[in-house]
Formats: sequence, structure tokens, C-alpha cells
Amino acid sequence: MNVVVRPYTIADYDALLEVQREAFPPPFPEELWWSREQILAHEQTFAPGAMAAVLADGTIIGSATSLLIRFDGKPHTWAEVADNGCIRQSHQADGDSLYGIDLCVRPAYRSLGVARALYEARKDLVRRLGLKRFLAGCRIPGYHAYADTLSDQEYVKRVCDGEIYDQVLSFMLKQGLRPIQILDNYVEDEESLHKAVLVEWPNPEMKE
Repeated sequence: MNVVVRPYTIADYDALLEVQREAFPPPFPEELWWSREQILAHEQTFAPGAMAAVLADGTIIGSATSLLIRFDGKPHTWAEVADNGCIRQSHQADGDSLYGIDLCVRPAYRSLGVARALYEARKDLVRRLGLKRFLAGCRIPGYHAYADTLSDQEYVKRVCDGEIYDQVLSFMLKQGLRPIQILDNYVEDEESLHKAVLVEWPNPEMKE
């Protein structure tokens, strides 16, 4: 499938909203879909981080949003790092790391390489800007089924070792990202027990 990743703008809002609608259907709260104000903020604050996956006919089938931060390793929540999805207050123009706050793909186009194309575009942006790394807070939706018997650290290790499949973390590992930190109370997410794993893709072109 021929997919092009390009910057999205406020002119794409209706198409982006349709992607969100399909990717996060009820009972997901509608008020958590991207608003027009948030999309405009993404474009105005850090346009290179606002990405749309587009078919040859112009149909948007996926999107991803990122911003720049100076990574200090301190625990944080999604709301803090994403400025509640607006990024205006949390984006740091002199940051050393690209931080992904959102990625979604229309259900009919999942498992066809769309998410991978968006992650590759993010890696290309890291290289282009000479950043140290790409970061993202990764859900671990399979953890709730193991929480009675495994600590979060043990669960993540077993997923990394291939002993347990986690729908999100296992995908991240395939994209070359590695876990570096577990974040408590990252976002309201009962399946993950409100935890996330901070994952990193180090820029291979940057010297230690």
C-alpha cells in the first residue's frame, strides 16, 4: 500500500476528526478527540511533529503528533508532557528529544504498515533535526491480566523477552524502541493500571 506521510494542518481537521472517531469509538469520550484548537496549536507550535498518513487519493488514514522536550529523566504524566494535548506550554524549541504524544490509525487500515510508516517518519525527523532520541509513553494494556502475579517491572521484562505478548509494547519493540522507565499515573487507563512505559529510540547518528 502506497502511503505518504506529510504534515497536517488545520485544513485537515475534519479528516483528522474522522480518523479519531473511527480509532477511538464509544465508549471513548468524545471530548478527548483532538479539537480544532488543539490541531491548530500543533500546526502553529511545531508543524514538523504534526504528521498525517495519506493514501494516493488524498485520504488521511492515520496521524501522529509529537513535540520537542529537553529530556531529564524525571517522572511525568501525559497531561504534563502534552500540555493536555495543546503542546504550546510544554514544547521546548531547544529540546534534545522528540516526544510522541499520539498516534492513531483508522481500523480498516491497521496491520498494513501505516503505524510503522508514521514511526519511520518520526525517526527521520529525529535524524534531520540532530536530536538525541525519540520518546513515547507506551501503554501496557495486557498488564491488568498479570498484575496479581507480576510486578510492572517483571511484566515489561517478560514482554521484552518475548514470553508475553502485549498489544502496544510488543509493537513498540518491533519498531526498535526500548523501555527505559515505568511511569505511574501516566494517564487514566484501567487496562494498564494507569501506568505507561517510557520507550526510547536513540538516534544512531549521535555519538555517545
